[in-house]
Amino acid sequence: MRLPDIRGDVRRRDFLRWLAASPLLASSGGLAGLEPLIAQEAPRRVFDELVDRAGDALDVFDLQRVARANLPPAHYGYIMTGVDGEETYANNRAALERIYLRARRMVDVSALDMSTTLFGRAWPTPLVVAPCGSQRAFHPEGELAVARAARSRTHLQTLSTVTSTAVEEVNEAREEPVWYQLYVNPIGPRSWDGTVALIERTRHAGCPVLVLTVDLQGGSNRLTAERYARVDERDCRSCHRSGGRADPVKPMLRGLPGGPVDLDAGRGMTWAYIDKLRSVTDQRIVVKGLVTREDAELALRAGVDGIWVSNHGGRAEGSGRATIDALPEVAEAVGGRVPIIVDSGFRRGSDLVKGLAQGATAVAVGRPYLWGLGAFGQEGVERALDILVRELEITMRAIGAPSLQALGPHSIGVE
Repeated sequence: MRLPDIRGDVRRRDFLRWLAASPLLASSGGLAGLEPLIAQEAPRRVFDELVDRAGDALDVFDLQRVARANLPPAHYGYIMTGVDGEETYANNRAALERIYLRARRMVDVSALDMSTTLFGRAWPTPLVVAPCGSQRAFHPEGELAVARAARSRTHLQTLSTVTSTAVEEVNEAREEPVWYQLYVNPIGPRSWDGTVALIERTRHAGCPVLVLTVDLQGGSNRLTAERYARVDERDCRSCHRSGGRADPVKPMLRGLPGGPVDLDAGRGMTWAYIDKLRSVTDQRIVVKGLVTREDAELALRAGVDGIWVSNHGGRAEGSGRATIDALPEVAEAVGGRVPIIVDSGFRRGSDLVKGLAQGATAVAVGRPYLWGLGAFGQEGVERALDILVRELEITMRAIGAPSLQALGPHSIGVE
């Protein structure tokens, strides 16, 4: 009998398979002693293997593993990075996992209502597609694949200022205007004239809401993205600047008028900027990046139409504080006067329930659908959204919540 070559990349489980089939082992009665090892290999084999089709993914982490295998290291690192030592990124998940659900029994959940309303528009679920730039780095169709997926599942989509696809094309693919995330100096237009031109373009495209993002005005220390970029051995000079940086001139920033740098934006931004925006647009204004009661109160005083509780998925500041921990004080300050969206760290339907129970009107996800995009394009995005909605449905029925209105602080506890 010829022994297998167990050198090189032949894995431990292959050796165990050979050993289990060996007639010498069977005749010696040694199989019983090997059975525990073989039993351990079966689930390990299932867990290690990548799914071949989007529909085979059981949770969003199955999609993450395929995306990691598919994407260039620098592009995967862009999705996964937090800041500093990743404490905020990690705590977004840890805080959600500390919260448990209080399940009620003998409640009629035969007819489940997962709908929510934002600015008079009813949505079948509270799941929102969060903004993320440069999506063609993850799939050739980028934002268009995401827009088609959002359309097919009727989810609200928010488009980043640094999108790799123009808003007009995205709206056409979505068959409905998206919300538009507004970055200003230093990430977006540097001049006020440029910002006005960008806003006017989104108004002309029909975008009903501007999502002014205010948590990156001081920059961010994305070490993980830098480390992934350093191990990426591709020659990226054809589409990137020196050092592997993507082209800074995105479609929505091309051709904007110049002029003096807008000193009211960037590091000089104050709540007076809301009035400045109001002077040039009638779009709704949602402020994204708030995490304290004090700022929620100031936002209401400034007349914002909505608040988006976010730490940018741990990509902006290294405070270490999870958004799910910040959400209750913001919700208390708001008192139902304006809608609240929350993001950062939400990976399962049960996570969505926790956010809604803490006072959110809707919950936005970013990395899960980007994993789906990087894994299987539009089908992967659809699968990520389907998984989260199905898990939300299962969780609501499991805890006796027939509608989002039935959720509240009574629905959860904290370890």
